[in-house]
This record gives sequence, structure tokens and C-alpha cells, in this order.
Amino acid sequence: MEFSIKSGKAEKQACDCVIVGIYESGKLSPAATSIDQASNGFIANVLKHGDMDGKLASTLLLHRVPGIQSHRVLLVGLGKSGEAKTSCYPKAVSASIKALAKTGTKHVASYLLEMDLPKECVTWKTAQFVEAAQDSLYHFGVMKGQATQKDQSKKEKIVGIDIYVSDVSAADAAETGLQQGLALSSGVSLAKDLGNLPPNVCTPTYLADQALAMVKTHGLTVQILEREEMQKLGMGSFLGVAQGSVQPPKLIVLQHLKGKKTDKPVVLVGKGITFDTGGISIKPGAEMDEMKYDMCGAASVLGTFKAIAEMDLPLNVVGIIPACENMPDGNAIRPGDVLTSMSGQTIEVLNTDAEGRLILCDALTYAEKFEPALVIDIATLTGACVIALGHHASGLFSNQDTLAHELISAGEQALDRAWHMPLWEDYQPQLDSNFADMANIGGRAGGSITAACFLSRFTKKYHWAHLDIAGTAWKSGKEKGSTGRPVPLLTGFLKNRADKLNN
Repeated sequence: MEFSIKSGKAEKQACDCVIVGIYESGKLSPAATSIDQASNGFIANVLKHGDMDGKLASTLLLHRVPGIQSHRVLLVGLGKSGEAKTSCYPKAVSASIKALAKTGTKHVASYLLEMDLPKECVTWKTAQFVEAAQDSLYHFGVMKGQATQKDQSKKEKIVGIDIYVSDVSAADAAETGLQQGLALSSGVSLAKDLGNLPPNVCTPTYLADQALAMVKTHGLTVQILEREEMQKLGMGSFLGVAQGSVQPPKLIVLQHLKGKKTDKPVVLVGKGITFDTGGISIKPGAEMDEMKYDMCGAASVLGTFKAIAEMDLPLNVVGIIPACENMPDGNAIRPGDVLTSMSGQTIEVLNTDAEGRLILCDALTYAEKFEPALVIDIATLTGACVIALGHHASGLFSNQDTLAHELISAGEQALDRAWHMPLWEDYQPQLDSNFADMANIGGRAGGSITAACFLSRFTKKYHWAHLDIAGTAWKSGKEKGSTGRPVPLLTGFLKNRADKLNN
């Protein structure tokens, strides 16, 4: 699908459909007003008869509107005038694209940039428009038969969207937003694709191959550490989890070095459990298929790297992905085993299903070699976080409040929110063990917090934040699939940091 930035009057656009906004009060957006005047009150008459109430994300498709060049006009509800929240905007955009995807519309002219959001600039609106439009048309069908794929391709009719600015002077800002939106949606789509792939395809080796492919396509530096190299480094905790699977573990290291040589890098660490049975502490069978999403932390790191590479972001960023399976074969670790981590700290395994922290802790220790400015790990770590926050916000833990606030702000801006959770010393005793330096679980109470407390023991040498995305990385039920989160949050955070360092 092609996007372009244009300016001009709505009634003059000779395209398949023009999209304009309507508020609940019956107030017309400027483009809707322009069409209404050209059509001698056609839209006003429609509203008068109650066919459109202007509620957020409602739509009404009009055909053969007199006095205009377009074949169709799509009215989109913008909610209450003057009361629209930032989060309302992508909902309106998404509703408009989904409504037209079911029609024969191919070329669209959208005037939704006119939506009244005083706090948001044209660049932000355009970037969000592109991301919302791409997200609304996202479809994962690569594993389906050719006949099904052909049927789906026939349904995908929209090939071009022109995004109209009200003033030509805003075109450059909109163009900047367009490029940012395309880069971000590209990264989000990659994260979704990786998450949605079945675990017999998306293995640790497959993830490593995707990273290596980015050397040619995006100019990244990539290194893959094999089992023998990890053994030499003393990654006993990571390798303990991996030893139950026939799939070889991989430690994937990516580097995007576009900042100043003197600038210390931001390090992103993504949990890459490509399938999680729970190990010997095996999970219930119901919904275990969704444990293919246990590598969404890794997918978000790869997606973020794709986004910042396409933005050519002037920043030094390192990505570390420990990737393996958690399987219950005869060589798997058992409850009661004691593992020695790369840091030298020992861990009593009380539950093999708390494996994410066991692979992350060695990756967090490995991050020290890069002398990072800060480290952020991203993991589908605990079901407890889903109980605490549901599916709306990712859990955020940090050993530095300033970093936490920056991430929260970036999440608000990207509409990919996180919530600051406590990391108090009071919780640490729950990890006490009689037989090792710590246990890998701290009981049911405060499970997401004690998991973060566990990780914090391996992050003493740098500023660190942990994002628990167990509730936000994918959806269940009828809409089952990867969300691509928190690629928008991470990309926004890195962009903000690049702007600060280079201004």
C-alpha cells in the first residue's frame, strides 16, 4: 500500500473515496463542510435524518454525492468535539480503513488529519495515521494454503492512500511523520510476523537467521554465539534451560552504531523462548499453543532494530537475544537443581516454568561488556503481571526513576502504555534459598515483582528497566495474534533519546 502527502479541497479529489470526519454534535470537520457546501447540504441532510451520529469510530459510506469528484464519501465519527483524547485518533483512522477494505475502493483521500487534537502536531498525527492504517490491514496468512492466500489477496483492494494536510506549509512535517510511520509499522509488522509463526518454524535458529538477514537489508552488525561459546562464558543458567531441547540455543547480538563513537549504547535484551512447555513443571494443555508467543520480547527487539534502521536513527543501540526452547526431555533441568549463572551467583530452580528469568539473567550480565548507558529487557515474563494490569499496560520496573519516567512518557506518546511497578527491597527476601544464593521464584504473592527483583540482582552495574509484556504482546480468542508491542514504545523512547543527544 502506497502513502503520499497532498493538499487540496476534498470535493475536487477524483478518487474512489474521500474520508472526512463528523463530530457527535453534528459539527462537520473542515473537509466535510467543504463537501457539504459543494453538494448543496447533502451531508447535513444525512445527519438530519439520523443516519450518522458521529460517535467515535462509527462510519457511513455515501455513494454518488452530488457536486464532488470522488465516487464515494466515507463519514467517520470523531466523538465529541473538543473532548477527543489522543487515543481516539488511531481508532478513527483504523475504523475508516477497515470500512473501506470491505468495498471495491482502491485509491483513498483521507482528511482525518483535521481531527481536533490541540496537543498533537502534524508529524505525530501522520505517523499514527500510517501505523493505524497498516495495523488495520495486517493479515498473517503465510502458513495457509495457496487457494486461501489467493482469496485473501483478492480482498485486499486498497492500494493507495493520500493523506491530506489543510495547509501546504505543513507538508514537510507530514512527510517526516509519514517516513516515521512507515519505519515503525515495518518494525511492528516484523514483530507480529515472528510472534505469529508456529514454533516448528520460528526456532532459535530461525530467529538467528532473521537477525543475520538484517546485515544485508539494514546494515546492522550481527553476531551469533553458539552453545560452546556460551559455555566458555559460564552461562550456566541460560544453558540449563536450553539443555532440555534438541534445538540448539543461540545468543543473538545486534548492533546499530549510528551515534557518536563516544556515546555509550542503549542495550535492549529480549526474551527468546521460542516455545515454553514449562519444562518438567509442565503447563496445563489448554492454550499451551499460545506459548509460541513466549519469544515476543525477542521479536520486539528485532522489530525495533528494523524500525530504527529504516529511520537511520543517530544512536548507538545493542540488542541481545537469548533464544532457546523450554522442553521436558530426559536431559531437562529439574525442580531442586542448582544452576551457576554467568555472574557467579547460584540459583535454586524451584519451578522450571520460571525459565525466562534464567535466560535473561545471563544476557543481562553479558550486557556489561558493552559498558551501556542503560539496559532495557523485554519479556513475556509472568502471568502475575496479566492479573495485575490486564492487557492494556505493560509492567515497568526500574532501578532508576528517571529512566522509568522516560519510558512511561514514550509509551504515552506512542499509545503503547506501561505502568510503573514497585521494586522495593521488601520483596527480595521472598527469593531466599537454603541451598543457593537465590531461588528462581518467590511464591504467588507479588509474582511479577519478585521476578523483577530476581533480574535486578544481575543489573547492579548500570541503569536498568524491565518491561513485562505478558499481557500486551499478544491477543487470545477470536482476534488471536501478536500485537507487535512494545515496538512503538521502544522506538519512541530511542527516538526521543537520539533527539536529546543530537540537539
